[in-house]
Amino acid sequence: MEVRLDFLNLLPLDMSRKILMCFDDVSDIVRASAVSRRWQHLVLGNGLSKHLCFRSFPHLSRVASIVEVMNSEVNGNEEAACSSSRDSKSVQRDHRVYSYLAHASASFLMRNCILEAITASSTDNDPEESITNTLEARDLIARRASYWSSKGHFKPDVSETLIYKLVSNLCVVTEINIRPFQAFFQSGSPIYSSKAVRFRFGHLKHVMDLRSDLAGELHRGSTKEMFTWTYTSPEFPMAQENCLQKFKLPQPVLCIGGILQIELLGRVQRQETDALFYICVSHVQVIGRSLSPAFDIEILEPSWEFILKCNRQAKTYNQLSMLDNEPLTILPTYLERRVIELRQIVNMLRGNVVQGEYYAWGDEEDESDEDFVA
Repeated sequence: MEVRLDFLNLLPLDMSRKILMCFDDVSDIVRASAVSRRWQHLVLGNGLSKHLCFRSFPHLSRVASIVEVMNSEVNGNEEAACSSSRDSKSVQRDHRVYSYLAHASASFLMRNCILEAITASSTDNDPEESITNTLEARDLIARRASYWSSKGHFKPDVSETLIYKLVSNLCVVTEINIRPFQAFFQSGSPIYSSKAVRFRFGHLKHVMDLRSDLAGELHRGSTKEMFTWTYTSPEFPMAQENCLQKFKLPQPVLCIGGILQIELLGRVQRQETDALFYICVSHVQVIGRSLSPAFDIEILEPSWEFILKCNRQAKTYNQLSMLDNEPLTILPTYLERRVIELRQIVNMLRGNVVQGEYYAWGDEEDESDEDFVA
């Protein structure tokens, strides 16, 4: 009979570990753990699935513990917390959770991950030019231009920030798309882009009402104490063009906490009527994968470490999107924009159009609303 040997048995332990750590696909790690008891011991004992996740998302090093949630129709929800000791159960739990996390971060459905617009560092005319308008892909809403505008400034190097809440506390983001606004109702149709853009991901330091509390802190100029930023991107130059400009991150980023800050760096366009520089944005998209409801986190104060919660039995967004009989949840920001749109239509029919507003027939009235349901 043909002689078959496990080549790992012929190698020193350190060399065997280094060979297995060369895997860059979690599927290969899972398959390797099923080859034999020795291979399973090497995979689980050296935390190879955890190592792979840390290599892709270094900020996972802030995981203080793991909670594995089991759904049971008989016993209800059962939570098993990962102990700090390296007993066999906790080792197996780590392997299951990190393997599933690596799989989810690469295979869950890609989508626009913005849940709602929170606040902007300044707004010229609120609510007509509020940050909420940047969630709408259409240029015209109720025959009126849809965009956010900063306040004017005489210095071109003054920056602005836009803050958004993502659809879940854990999202893998690959790119952010921004379309600067072109003021077609002004002479020369100027485009109010910024010189460059930079992105930050993170979480709130304290529990608060995102809209009211953050707006108040922005007014006082003290938002630096409101957030812990876990990732800051390099600067990307922005073109002065009226198109959806794609800013692809150097590598996929795990947003821990579900908060995105867009920094619009510098101004390029001066408004003719007041000679001030403005930045205006028509639309923002955040392309990535939401890991909810399979994964969630709980931030621990004051260390800012977090508990990683995993529910492998939860329905993923992929599964929910394929179930026609599942009721859709309409996002509050979508309803808010539709109320504003209906109010504008009623005012227009009554002849109460504000002087200086520009209305025109839009070409995108039938655009899909899929970005506004969850």
